[in-house]
Amino acid sequence: MELVKRTAMELAAIATAAVPGLTPVGFAALSDDAEDFDSALIVDALKHRWRVRSPRHDEASMRLEAELSALRAFSAKVRASLPFALPAVAGTVRQGPLRTFVYKDMPGHVPTLDELVDEGSNLAKALGQCMASIHQIPDESVEVAGLPTYSADEIRQRKLNELDTAAATGKVPSRLLRRWEHAMEDVALWRFNAAVVHGDFDEEQLQISHSSITTVKGWTDLHVGDPADDFAWLSAIEDQSFSERVFSAYVEARGKSADPHIMRRAALAAEFALAQWLVKSLDSKDAERIAEAEEMLRELDQNIAEYGGQPLSVVEAPRPLATQPEAPAPQAAQKPVSLAAPSINTEKVTALAPEKPQSQSTPEKSADHQEDSADHQEDSADQPAVAAKREADAEEPASKDDEPKSDSTESEAKPATETDPAADKDQQAEESTK
Repeated sequence: MELVKRTAMELAAIATAAVPGLTPVGFAALSDDAEDFDSALIVDALKHRWRVRSPRHDEASMRLEAELSALRAFSAKVRASLPFALPAVAGTVRQGPLRTFVYKDMPGHVPTLDELVDEGSNLAKALGQCMASIHQIPDESVEVAGLPTYSADEIRQRKLNELDTAAATGKVPSRLLRRWEHAMEDVALWRFNAAVVHGDFDEEQLQISHSSITTVKGWTDLHVGDPADDFAWLSAIEDQSFSERVFSAYVEARGKSADPHIMRRAALAAEFALAQWLVKSLDSKDAERIAEAEEMLRELDQNIAEYGGQPLSVVEAPRPLATQPEAPAPQAAQKPVSLAAPSINTEKVTALAPEKPQSQSTPEKSADHQEDSADHQEDSADQPAVAAKREADAEEPASKDDEPKSDSTESEAKPATETDPAADKDQQAEESTK
């Protein structure tokens, strides 16, 4: 991949070739995607401002060509429906396989994240309305330009394939892989209607003035896909209330078309972007970038382990929630099972389940066994009563089980047991007389 690095002065010179009659009197470097583009702001003799964007390699050049196609595909009706201005290409110049673009600069300035938050609720509302207007652009505008179009299922499958690629590197913490895989396999999370997506939306693509958005730039990744991709950059804002106000304004603007799970998929996209960057860094064989990507993934893994992270799936970790109530808390023998990893102990709890009724039925089975075995008669509490009934010459008048009987029952039972010896003597006397 050919890499080209140009200074702001060089870009000013290129701009004169792209726009006839342009005479630069001042220039300054602009913040941009440093891996893909070199950018500069130019002021001419008439105090007009121009923005120059030059690709650093072939892939970046193709993105600029895609943006030009997208801007040309936006009809006058589409432009009128947007609450901001679109960039206008003033001229281009080709140097070898790469083409540099010169745009007329628009009013306003590029804000920082802190500045966006400081602007407060007015700008948050403007952001939500801005993103809603992009997602309401008709799909035909993108299709006519020959730009990519993806369905919700295709987007989900693409992410699963990228997850497999990231996992194959062996450099992504396993906890993150499990977390992302669970979210990507949560079908309910991916039930949404694909829409026109800016694709590279963040604070650097905005120009603001007096708490309003004047321009949205950087349409190089325009496509039909997941609207959540345009919300991923909000994860970098620590003030969650600001992001919530943006999303609230977005839902109000889109109405029933708004997807309630956008912010979950946006959080997933923000986290997963680190793994995608790792794969890209490995492809470039840049040791410094690889080490930085690995370090950022380790930090993310530690933060999630300590603080839990933002919710991704619609239903978080359903398996542990299903297995925990089944573990009986009162039994001390099963406490270690409930403390172990749920993914391992699901089968163990199932295997131990039949032992509970066995332990409850053990006394009854042992009692039945003792009735049939003379060796265990002394261990059974009911054994003396059984023996008294079976033997006529039992010395015990009654067993403990007979104590609750009424007084009348006891009075009838006592004469019967007391007169039996006398009856035996009368029988013996009669036999001797005979």
